[in-house]
Amino acid sequence: MSEAQGFDQPNGDSGSPADAGGHHPGYTGRFLISFEPGAGAQAAGLLKNKAGVAAVSARAAGSDVDPSQNVILEEIGVAVVSAAPDQHRLLMAAAADTTVPIQLVEPERVVWAAMLNGSMSSNRVSSFPPPADALSGLGVMAPSLPPSGGLSADFLRGYAAALQGLLSNAEPSSTSPLFRAPDLGLEVAATSATWGLQATRVPLATQSGQGIRIAVLDTGMDLHHPDFAGRNITSRSFITGEAVQDGHGHGTHCIGVSCGPRNPSGVQRYGIAYGAEIFVGKVLSNAGSGADGGILAGINWAVQNKCQIVSMSLGSPIAQGATFSQVYQNVARVAEQKGTLIVAAAGNESHRPGLTAPVGHPANCPTVLAVAALDSNLQVAYFSCGGINGEGGEVNIAAPGVNVFSSWPMPLRYNTISGTSMATPCVAGILALYAEATGLRGMALANFALKKAKYLGSVRDFGWGLVQVG
Repeated sequence: MSEAQGFDQPNGDSGSPADAGGHHPGYTGRFLISFEPGAGAQAAGLLKNKAGVAAVSARAAGSDVDPSQNVILEEIGVAVVSAAPDQHRLLMAAAADTTVPIQLVEPERVVWAAMLNGSMSSNRVSSFPPPADALSGLGVMAPSLPPSGGLSADFLRGYAAALQGLLSNAEPSSTSPLFRAPDLGLEVAATSATWGLQATRVPLATQSGQGIRIAVLDTGMDLHHPDFAGRNITSRSFITGEAVQDGHGHGTHCIGVSCGPRNPSGVQRYGIAYGAEIFVGKVLSNAGSGADGGILAGINWAVQNKCQIVSMSLGSPIAQGATFSQVYQNVARVAEQKGTLIVAAAGNESHRPGLTAPVGHPANCPTVLAVAALDSNLQVAYFSCGGINGEGGEVNIAAPGVNVFSSWPMPLRYNTISGTSMATPCVAGILALYAEATGLRGMALANFALKKAKYLGSVRDFGWGLVQVG
């Protein structure tokens, strides 16, 4: 697959396909219409003249547009409309006519938050230090706290020595823009980071995501969360009748992983790009569900606001052998050409070792970076979908996704949950660090991060491997 079509692919065994379990997505009854590049200005007239479908311009309507209306998303060249059967036939005929700049028509899917069902925990704070196996995949065993629960000087020195061994084993490049030689202060600070941040070497980063905009398209955010006081946050709801305020929790958790503070009060560090600008797009309801139209409207908004990274911990399952959405692929390529990289969760439909389900929609698009989940042994999570469908259905990269501690709406404040949802914002946050450090954008940024990943094994399950700093 060439870079023009999708991300660079690693060499190696992709693993053997497995039965996808017969999953089929749900549909809303509406349609997605993709236009040829540059035809956005004609879209309203084309829809009206060719099929009698009236639609409003998102650009003209601004924040007043209702996502449930027929809407034209000019930045990404897509319309989302309701159409009667005769109108649908006319739209399909227009798409088949090479003289008409309507490329294709697809049904709108229902999507869900990619959080493992039943994984929500009532824990306010995850264990500290990390579980004993948290760093075993990197050759380091995490020490235990002294019986008193205090952090003695001997404990900190021992932990610092363990991290020194970790860094030595990792053999970082001395020319990396994000690596710096360890010092005692840095190593001690690293003991208060979650296992996922330690495994991905985030405490070693010299960047914060400053000047980078990350759009998290999810269930919204607790805009009053004390850990984000004073941060530059822009928000917008694409769910009719619901405000951005997160009534679910999933979005707040994902934003915490990607953009949480460097030094939260009283708990270990859980966030990565603490200097990035946060764009909160509510595209999933407080029940954790949504539809393609809202997601595409969120992507359109992110592109319009020049967000360099879009993090989407959402999707819907697909069947083995199914192809990707060409509308989403067109959108992802347009966004990438404008400097916006889309990162999405691979999905949680597997039940390994017996069942490996294919990477879901829309992560299975060639120009969307698909993220698998790892446990604290750096093994693929039992629920994480695999690259068993070709042509974009590959896993590109992997990140911590089991027992991930992060922010949660008040009054709980923090929660520990699992899913490829949790792995996705980890990748997004590290991409922001790389974007700041290198100036790279779009496909070039993605391929830079892929080639920095730590090889873990089967390409089918891990892609290029564990995302990491350095």
